[in-house]
Amino acid sequence: MELSKRVQSVTPSATLAITAKANELRAHGKDVIGLGAGEPDFNTPAHIIEAAHACAVQGLTKYTAASGLPKLKAEIQKKLAKDQNLSYELNEIIVCSGAKHALYTLFQVILNEGDEVIIPTPYWVSYPEFVKLADGKPVFLTAEEENDFKITPEQLEAAITPKTKALILNSPSNPTGMLYTKEELEALGKVCLAHHVLIVSDEIYEKLVYGNHRHVSIAEINPDFKEHTIIINGVSKSHAMTGWRIGYAVGNKEIISAMTSVASHSTSNPTTTSQYAAIAAYEESQQCVEDMRKAFESRLEVIYPKLLEIPGVSCKKPQGAFYLFPNVSETIKLCGYNSVDEFATDLLKEALVAIVPGSGFGAPENMRLSYATSLEKFEEALTRIKNFVENKMK
Repeated sequence: MELSKRVQSVTPSATLAITAKANELRAHGKDVIGLGAGEPDFNTPAHIIEAAHACAVQGLTKYTAASGLPKLKAEIQKKLAKDQNLSYELNEIIVCSGAKHALYTLFQVILNEGDEVIIPTPYWVSYPEFVKLADGKPVFLTAEEENDFKITPEQLEAAITPKTKALILNSPSNPTGMLYTKEELEALGKVCLAHHVLIVSDEIYEKLVYGNHRHVSIAEINPDFKEHTIIINGVSKSHAMTGWRIGYAVGNKEIISAMTSVASHSTSNPTTTSQYAAIAAYEESQQCVEDMRKAFESRLEVIYPKLLEIPGVSCKKPQGAFYLFPNVSETIKLCGYNSVDEFATDLLKEALVAIVPGSGFGAPENMRLSYATSLEKFEEALTRIKNFVENKMK
């Protein structure tokens, strides 16, 4: 049977592919250090696990509303009011099976064949695939490294066509770790409003911000931006709950209603026990979130200067998330490689370090290193990479 053209256009996830290769080597007894994972290396906080267990024991394991438990939506409502001073009604919130599912469902309901979505590069690997699976067209807009991997309003204005339906903004960014300032967001928002372009604001890393930087949601800048923005978020990164699969979308009630209809036919509802766990995550102390943030920031301060000791490497210092996204174009030349992909393949094979080539993020001169791993392991990985490079230079 011939597969649909839609699915044939999908590119496999670069991050999952490198993780699979690393796991295969580990299965053969190899001491592989994986720097590809996009998930905290901390366990889900105990009080969240206990809440999930308690609800299961009480028999709270049945179907819920397709858009999520009203109690969880109310907690999300409170969180948005507290963190961003944003007010939403419950019918403007949908809980999904992860932020990824929220994004997938969103594009299913807003795109028709040929509609364009502007995606700044570097981008998270799944953005283009969501658009393609909805028969839309990804339009890539290069966010220059010299501009901290952020697009300008002039670039955005030039990229918009009559078919442009939406712009994806991810701040803090995966893979670069960069944040847009309030002023930068305001400038981009004005362009979107002028052309009636929907803003899709992926804020999944909002709690992981370092130094004097502050996360700003474009929706909080003014009411007009809020009306033209769909916020995507969840508990995966903030509360170390990647496997629990709870994310959400908030915004225009007609869009949320349509997403709920699609979700009712695709997942019925987000996992019930996970929803109760997410309620506990939001309604109880947020100290666990801050503790993890501090741990990531502490790691960054140690590993960032050590990364720059590797010959040929240059790197913008991340302001958030838990990734380093160095430019290694000079490094691969010094080693005699033609691409970062070739470099990464041999690095895994010979030095047993798994990194994700930047080609998967639309940035072929870079590579992504996740410091959501222990400091000891990351330092050892950097030592291995440096030795690998120096040996290739001989």
